[in-house]
Amino acid sequence: MKAMILAAGAGTRLQPITLETPKPMVPVVNRPVVHHVLDNLARHGARDVVMNLHSQPGQIRAYCGDGSRWGLSLRYSHEPRLLGTAGAVKRVEGFFKDGTFLVVSGDGLSDADLTKLVRFHKKKRSLATMAVKAVDVRFDYGVTLSNGTGRITGFREKPSWGDVFSNRVNTGIYVFEPDVFRFIPKGFYDFGHELWPKLLKLGKPIYAWEHKGYWCDVGNLSEYRKAQVDSLTGKVRIHIPGKLLRPGVWAEEGSRVHPKAALVAPCLIGRGAVIESGSRIGPFTVVGGGSRVMPKAVLKNCTLFDGVVVSRNVHLSNCIIGANGRVSEDIAVYEAAVLNIRR
Repeated sequence: MKAMILAAGAGTRLQPITLETPKPMVPVVNRPVVHHVLDNLARHGARDVVMNLHSQPGQIRAYCGDGSRWGLSLRYSHEPRLLGTAGAVKRVEGFFKDGTFLVVSGDGLSDADLTKLVRFHKKKRSLATMAVKAVDVRFDYGVTLSNGTGRITGFREKPSWGDVFSNRVNTGIYVFEPDVFRFIPKGFYDFGHELWPKLLKLGKPIYAWEHKGYWCDVGNLSEYRKAQVDSLTGKVRIHIPGKLLRPGVWAEEGSRVHPKAALVAPCLIGRGAVIESGSRIGPFTVVGGGSRVMPKAVLKNCTLFDGVVVSRNVHLSNCIIGANGRVSEDIAVYEAAVLNIRR
């Protein structure tokens, strides 16, 4: 099975943290979102993967390399100008001519059973199959309507309150047959707004497979925080790096925690991070690799990227600190603050 990861988005809804970090590289439990996407592809037997790039491509290439750390062969399609989700796949059409293939979002956190998805697709003899997910909040995503067999019968992109007819949303995880390229023109073209409605109008066999597990679009700050919390509490089946010190508390290799520091579950201390005396970390806090938390600092519901320094007597609640940021001493910041402070 071949697959494509869509990783070219600019991540404007995640600013300011995406000003210097491309959206697929935003860390969840100290690993980029795209790392978890590659984990799941490898888990379900994908071996040849292509990834499109646009915003800050060097960071993604440097981290993912040739894919060998996942047992994959990974190549890239750089887009100087964005081509849209379907246009991006059309650009590498030749890569997929030999059979059924997957397309997945590079910034969605999911433990979707891709093996079952492909099996469903083949059983239905579908041209295109969309993984959908029932969600409580319905209006930030396009919704999908299907009949009792799973065949798609309608779409509505981000409906208003009066238009709601389904709570099953498009997850951005698809299976296609190569024949789908006949319906995708060259240039900018979108899956949600253009291709799927076209296939429906033409009466092509397109189906929805309902994903019963976890899915979160790490597309804005509230969803990003949710993904971090859900990972720490085990709601999504992903690997949390490091050694489990006690239930809900992980520490990666080379980290140092002073005996008089408190780690409150759930929390994760990154590789080479230093937690000094009197500090209190957690709950729901991830400290990035190489970070330093100085004496008597308190962090609750926080995410620290790599290389952050939190000075003494700092109190942070519900904060995100960008890579290599420094927080001055004797300050308190509460409630949904996003700090992207540089040295």
